[in-house]
Amino acid sequence: MSGGTVAEPVRDPGLQPERTRLAWRRTTLSGAAAAVLGMKTALHGGVSVAGTVACALCFALWLAFLLLAHRRIRALASTAEPAALTPRHATATALLTVALAVCAAALVF
Repeated sequence: MSGGTVAEPVRDPGLQPERTRLAWRRTTLSGAAAAVLGMKTALHGGVSVAGTVACALCFALWLAFLLLAHRRIRALASTAEPAALTPRHATATALLTVALAVCAAALVF
């Protein structure tokens, strides 16, 4: 095609943003369940300072993850073509997930 312009294909996101929103919600719900079970385990033998601190840490980590997930869910719902997840946001979410897993593992052992 000499001299002509090539039209860029129109992106059809389909249900991708909806599936991603549902995945964020599902992950947040499973994190809530893990945090509650971890807190229950920490307080099972009675209330102690270490158990209370561990519960507070689990709750704070889960709350931070919830805030990041809610921010992403709103971004996905705001436009038909949402912006990509920023590296900073992805890193923070991954670190919070790992920290919550470490906290939960520490409560179990």
